[in-house]
Amino acid sequence: MQNRVLITGSSRGIGRAIALRLAKAGYKVTINARKDSDELKSLQNELGENFSSKLIFDVSDTQKSREAITDDIEQNGAYYAIILNAGITADNTFVALSEDEWRGVIDVNLHSFYNVLNPSLMPLIRTKKPGRVVAITSVSGVIGNRGQSNYAASKAGVDGAIKSLAIELASRNITVNSVACGVIQTDMTSDINEDFIKFAVPAKRAGSVDEVSGVVEFLLSKDASYITRQVIGVNGGLC
Repeated sequence: MQNRVLITGSSRGIGRAIALRLAKAGYKVTINARKDSDELKSLQNELGENFSSKLIFDVSDTQKSREAITDDIEQNGAYYAIILNAGITADNTFVALSEDEWRGVIDVNLHSFYNVLNPSLMPLIRTKKPGRVVAITSVSGVIGNRGQSNYAASKAGVDGAIKSLAIELASRNITVNSVACGVIQTDMTSDINEDFIKFAVPAKRAGSVDEVSGVVEFLLSKDASYITRQVIGVNGGLC
């Protein structure tokens, strides 16, 4: 299998796990981060022969995203799958939320949907081959969460966009889904109290990045070719 896959925000956490899992499955992986780092270089090395390319751009920057993606596609060919994983949080109660905290999260988490997919989808469509779009979203976008009005809005927005885009691309054999994560063990959730997790999550534990990457791998497979327009929860029963 030589299908190329772009994964945004791949230097660590869920994005890194997805990159490694898909490389192991035989996909050619294009990795991305806002800046180059030792973590990203390490990932490149771990991907080995299934490393395709490394794109350094901020997903909130429309022009830089378009330039990097367009250049990569011209050099290496269209992506079979685009995994929208890059995301940030800036938690605060709504009345105390600053404009920067609101706009920063929306720019990275929601506007990146357009910035990454708009330049990458038409080259895929022109191949007339099957394709996949998967967005990593959050249980916060489904049920909300205290102190995360900005984050919840951004993730709910992506879930809505996914459902609309899925309708447009279904006849072209391109599936579009999101994976809405609950509490997953990453740097982003390291400060969540274990007692709270046991209280709030019916499964009594946090999920692993491998449990998320496994769902993504399935959604990219032929077995998932009739699954589209879905928000798939990986949340231990949280909602």
